[in-house]
Amino acid sequence: MPEARRVYAGPPIGPARSEASPADETAPAEPPDLVVVGAASRDLTGSDPRGWRLGGSAAYCSLAAARLGLRVGCLMGVDDLAASAGELDWLALSGVQLRRVALERGPVFENIETDGHRRQRWLSISDSIPLAALPGEWRGARGWLLAPIAGELPDDWAASAPADARVGLGWQGLLRDFGADGWMKRRRPAASPLARRAGLVCASVDDLPPDFDLAELRRLAAAAMIVVTAGAHGGLAIEGSRLIRYRALAADAVEDATGAGDVFLAALMVAWLATGDLATPRSLLFAAAGGSLAVEGVGLAGVPSMAAVASRLGRGAARDRT
Repeated sequence: MPEARRVYAGPPIGPARSEASPADETAPAEPPDLVVVGAASRDLTGSDPRGWRLGGSAAYCSLAAARLGLRVGCLMGVDDLAASAGELDWLALSGVQLRRVALERGPVFENIETDGHRRQRWLSISDSIPLAALPGEWRGARGWLLAPIAGELPDDWAASAPADARVGLGWQGLLRDFGADGWMKRRRPAASPLARRAGLVCASVDDLPPDFDLAELRRLAAAAMIVVTAGAHGGLAIEGSRLIRYRALAADAVEDATGAGDVFLAALMVAWLATGDLATPRSLLFAAAGGSLAVEGVGLAGVPSMAAVASRLGRGAARDRT
């Protein structure tokens, strides 16, 4: 795995960005290794003075990949309130090259955890992020992570990456129906240009219908390694007829499970770009370590550094030897 180049260890980000230190949106000389695209969500909570905290796969994935050593460019859709979130400074301080796309409507969710499973209420849907918003200097990136959470990436994003680029997809944003009663409902996986383009597709068992069929998943993403995560129960990777089961690593405590799957996916992308290995037992364990650490913090504060992931892996190895 790559060694981390940037680790931010400062205090928790406050509820709003400082006018004196706005999120840095000036691109450094080097283009990103990984481009992450998706909308920021506002996740309702009573523990934040704002009544919400910044979330969304794009935020979690870009912060995790940067903390694990990659140069990351994030094209993030934000509504007016999300655009002023203090968490955006956190991304910039961790080295993420942030480009914001103003959305009239951004996704707003309430996450409800029951017996280890998540249900969601929705209060706002998301506008689309147009391909035209992609910075030209990012178009040659070797890694791409398409991370929709509310269907905000149109099909033309499937052609955004170079032919030889490594493309990952967080499937959850294509598997959600916004029910008229305000509850998110599961949508059956369907044929999608995004899934067909991806070499890595990741989804949680909570995103899939209870009767999902592995053969159907293979058909819909025939060129991809498909990873199905099951939280503390581990999960499996599917490549053609080959199945790789992986175990979860124990967390010290579970404070907030939101974003753990996104950290897992980002870690898999980091391993794929760094080593060329896609969802091997070693890279799956690396990703599981990241996911186990993510649940120990609240919101983006739980996103781990490379040093923390290495320590968690070392602890797991020591436990296996006893």
